[in-house]
Amino acid sequence: MLELAVLGLLHETPMHGYELRKQLHETLGSFRTLSWGTVYPTLRRLLNRGLIEESPQHGHTWNRRTKRVYQITTAGRERFTELVTDCQPQSCDDKTFGVHVAFFSRTPAETRLRILENRRRRVEERRERIRALLTRAGDRLDRYILELNRLRLKHSEQEVRWLNEFIEHERAQLPTGADAQPNASGR
Repeated sequence: MLELAVLGLLHETPMHGYELRKQLHETLGSFRTLSWGTVYPTLRRLLNRGLIEESPQHGHTWNRRTKRVYQITTAGRERFTELVTDCQPQSCDDKTFGVHVAFFSRTPAETRLRILENRRRRVEERRERIRALLTRAGDRLDRYILELNRLRLKHSEQEVRWLNEFIEHERAQLPTGADAQPNASGR
């Protein structure tokens, strides 16, 4: 997830570590809290794999510190394309779905649609599990656990409605006659 986000942001423009971390927070929002201890090891791994490169950029005259500016390489662009077109089940889980959506503008239409449909299935399954729990054990649940599950149900129902609208919009954008239905494997 973090690899996709870093490569996606650097695909747009080179950045130094502080700016990259700030952009990651803006892109990922509440999906993930990122510390320096998370961002810099990821940058080192991407550097070691040749997916990004760094170059020094000298500060202003009042601040002679050198900042490292990171930029994506050709191999990094290829890896980003590979990650952004991935429709595996993990692309629609709670931790990575938002990151995929953040880079939908660089994702092929059919892939976007498959990710959205997979996410909808996952959220519908969650919604049905919560409904079953509330039906089966609602009056036996602790009051606070009951309220927490009611909130989870409300969020799931809201997300399914949002996904339905999003999917409808995506289908409307597909060229006429395009195969918008994923095959049985979900790919």
